[in-house]
Amino acid sequence: MKRVFLIVLDSFGIGQMPDAAAYGDIGVNTLGSVSESPRFQVENLASLGLFQIEGVHCKMPAGSDTLARKACIARMTEASKGKDTTIGHWEIAGVYSGKPLPTYPNGFPEEVLDAFRRATGRGILCNKPYSGTAVIQEYGDEHIRTGDLIVYTSADSVFQIAAHEDVVPVEQLYEYCRMARKILTGEHGVGRVIARPFTGPCGGSFVRTSHRHDFSMEPPAVTMLDQLKEAGKSVIAVGKIRDIFAGKGITQAQYTSGNEEGIEKTLKYLKTDFEGLCFVNLVDYDMLYGHRRDIDGYAEALTYFDHRLPEIMAAMGPEDILMLTADHGCDPAYTATTDHTREYTPFIMYGAKVEPRNLGTRKTFADIGATVLQYFGIAPEFAGESML
Repeated sequence: MKRVFLIVLDSFGIGQMPDAAAYGDIGVNTLGSVSESPRFQVENLASLGLFQIEGVHCKMPAGSDTLARKACIARMTEASKGKDTTIGHWEIAGVYSGKPLPTYPNGFPEEVLDAFRRATGRGILCNKPYSGTAVIQEYGDEHIRTGDLIVYTSADSVFQIAAHEDVVPVEQLYEYCRMARKILTGEHGVGRVIARPFTGPCGGSFVRTSHRHDFSMEPPAVTMLDQLKEAGKSVIAVGKIRDIFAGKGITQAQYTSGNEEGIEKTLKYLKTDFEGLCFVNLVDYDMLYGHRRDIDGYAEALTYFDHRLPEIMAAMGPEDILMLTADHGCDPAYTATTDHTREYTPFIMYGAKVEPRNLGTRKTFADIGATVLQYFGIAPEFAGESML
């Protein structure tokens, strides 16, 4: 049976796009930055052709520029206006976003907050862009004392709600997020409402738990996932893929606590009989290292994936295709902001039936979705050109 394993290395950009300055990004290059770390060892990605992708400029492992490439490679251009997780994944699946999702550098307007207070019956703390780990230290004690919800945002299009699990049980926090999702529509239609539960004693020693949950808008048009499901194929979501697409077009989903579990789930599905797509997001690069500007941590996480890559490749059957890509950049060396960065992304396609070749620079992430669909004999209902 034909299967595609599409793995998104969340935020693994490979150099700034021509319009990066319009997004506040100057000289950004996620791959270039992490390649300077002594913890960056990616021999397997090198053998697939990572460093031979058009426009890649970074410190390369010795001999990687002359390796015989094992995969089909390309540099992907984000055609949509934005640089966030939702827009990036939607475009991979065929949805073009003509304008960025709304962001709130000065906090959310009173019309949104008033509606949220009425819906939940609780007050609101913070309401400004904030580090997710810092905001619970700053407002955690007051939240415990008053029961008010910690509402904050970031440079992304997100409405985040933090609450202590002993004050607001996790399922209740999820219900508050659903209320917020109904309020945040139209001009205030943020990409994601995110539950951020935490625990810990009073005094500022709080830690976020693994019970984060994202509540996204539904994609506004037909996606690769919809077409696969309609054709009777399996669409398996691993990691936060289900949340990004609000469950639309997905037949089975597995949440993960991080990259290691995401890789283990992928290996499990490689040993499972199904025909269709296994769509995987490995979030740690972005969440733990990119936004926190941790170059060595980012490099170490990529090295870990590289070391696990032979297991994935060895488990593939003769009809399987492996695709590696990203949804945006998040250059850990860029200190002007802690935001995502507007970058090209890599595309690596490997399998017994894939001819190793260099496809240069593509015009849209949607070519990935078109390629997946063509492999299953389905004509895409969106603008995208297959790379098979």
